[in-house]
Amino acid sequence: MVYPAEPIAGVNRQIFPEGFDYASVEGTSTLERIGMERPLILVMAASVLLFGCGSEGAKPTTETEKKAAEPAVPEEMQDAARALLGSEAQVLLFGDLANTGKPEVLVANVVPNTPKSVVAGTVVTRAVIAEKQEDGKWVELMRADEHLKNAKGFLGQTPLQAVTGWKLQHEQSAEKGMTVYFTPIKAGSNERTLPIAVAWNPATKRYQSMDLSYQHFLNEAATLENPRATLR
Repeated sequence: MVYPAEPIAGVNRQIFPEGFDYASVEGTSTLERIGMERPLILVMAASVLLFGCGSEGAKPTTETEKKAAEPAVPEEMQDAARALLGSEAQVLLFGDLANTGKPEVLVANVVPNTPKSVVAGTVVTRAVIAEKQEDGKWVELMRADEHLKNAKGFLGQTPLQAVTGWKLQHEQSAEKGMTVYFTPIKAGSNERTLPIAVAWNPATKRYQSMDLSYQHFLNEAATLENPRATLR
């Protein structure tokens, strides 16, 4: 490329000294041709690179970082889970779940690859809520396997037909403690089933299911012959 041997129109002549050979600028950069020193050009280039690196969007949090941010499950809770549901059991929640002042755990056998569904939640085959006693032993308070049950019998609204899996969701309230929602999974069916809410009943001092309004606890049934549950 050949540059004109005369001053470029619009360029301040004070930048170039009198008698400057404008033709000699061939092979130089544009910034050098207007009188800027090479060291300053390098500084500007480095600044642009640094700005470009710093302006990258925040990278999404990886699964490993998320797990690292979660509180570690105490070893005794993990031991309790394995004792209740075997070596593959996972601790989903632990702490004072029912607001009774006693340690509890919610453990489950989680299905590794959760199938897609319109119902959110974790797919489990079995789940147990257990409480730690003063002697250090863990006592099972409620179980979900083929049915929902506690020490008194089958929970109200538990399906009459055996269930092979549940979609499990949970929420924690400062006032009421933990509520767990169990939605039965029917293989090969797209039918939407309402979740069964299970929470701690302070009046009976045990976990019971609730009616569809989630306002009243339901009595247990000794057998599954009578699907109707009465309010308590």
